[in-house]
Amino acid sequence: MTLNLDTLGLSATVTAQGISAPDYQTILSTITGYFQQIYGSDAYLDPDSKDGQMIALVALAIHDANNTAVAVYRSFSPTTALGDALSSNVKINGITRRLATNSTVDLVLAGTIGTTIINGTVRDSNGVIWNLPIVVVIGTDGTAVATATCASTGAVVALPHSVTQINTPTRGWMTVTNHLAATVGVAEETDAELRIRQSQSVALASLTPFDAVDGAIANISGVIRHKLLENDTGSVDSNGLPAHSLCAIVDGGDLTEIAQTIRKKKTPGVSTFGNTSVTINDAYGNPLTINFSRPVLIQIYVEIELKVFFGYTNPVGDGVKKSISDYINNLDIGDDVLLSRLYSPANLTAGEDNSDSQYYDILSLRIGVAGNTPSVSNVNISYDELAFCDAGTIKLTVTQ
Repeated sequence: MTLNLDTLGLSATVTAQGISAPDYQTILSTITGYFQQIYGSDAYLDPDSKDGQMIALVALAIHDANNTAVAVYRSFSPTTALGDALSSNVKINGITRRLATNSTVDLVLAGTIGTTIINGTVRDSNGVIWNLPIVVVIGTDGTAVATATCASTGAVVALPHSVTQINTPTRGWMTVTNHLAATVGVAEETDAELRIRQSQSVALASLTPFDAVDGAIANISGVIRHKLLENDTGSVDSNGLPAHSLCAIVDGGDLTEIAQTIRKKKTPGVSTFGNTSVTINDAYGNPLTINFSRPVLIQIYVEIELKVFFGYTNPVGDGVKKSISDYINNLDIGDDVLLSRLYSPANLTAGEDNSDSQYYDILSLRIGVAGNTPSVSNVNISYDELAFCDAGTIKLTVTQ
């Protein structure tokens, strides 16, 4: 039988609906059919035959070429691009993928008016060093606010009033402290997180000032999480926001840059509200006070009891604790800690270690905050709070 083929019909094709390509099994079956038309239907093409293996190699080569074409096609859209292609796409919107960040903490420095601190550093109660901006000047009220960056990489925690030691003594600089907990450093921004920020960034030129402020804050270097609230009524709302006010809760980023961004994007006449105040100058040199909030860290304590089976090891228990803490630490600002949702990470349902769940059964799971005994109730988080969990504080009990 003679084959008159214009095309095999096995390559990726682009239509008005997008790109599509046959799967490997379809390709293999089609080539096998062509081979049998040429050499006869009685040709032996099982996987242990030479001809069968050759057909499988050809089918795999076509399948790989199709996958490459699909990947190239999808790399032109931020919705479907991956890795380096996505990083290149979002540059069109004026943003870049965030690299891994060090922890940052907002400090209040006190001393003699006009004192200039150059390349200053401070230490916390654990001896960890935090670097101040290159130049910090004590203001006319005898204080200055600045965002310090941890000299050590990773998720370094600093509780309120724990960064109090001056590491580089400077004449006129008397004290330093942090009224709020540090913003914990994070890993490199994932594709999913970058896509969300890309969609927010396109709101910068929107007609809605609220969306413009939200998009601008998301694009500030160092910002890990943020939440924007407004009260457009004439009275105090349920969250305690004053009438006609805007409240930004920002985790990470430089204090001054955040304040300047809010001033530039917010609607004139709308007041700002929050637990942090920064004084900046407008275009005419007039001082303006911008208020926003740093999230209040709420440490979550977890107690979990496991009934273990043959094959259970201590690393399995450590994996359970890390999975629970990772889930809690990835919650957004204002998200409640729901007890029922913790059973999924506790059972290692995600990641490469999900098979380890066969070695134990969860007998009980309790959560709570400092000062309260962990219970089987949810932990409610306020609009300006952020749940945090240290895997080292999770109490794990195992029984045979």
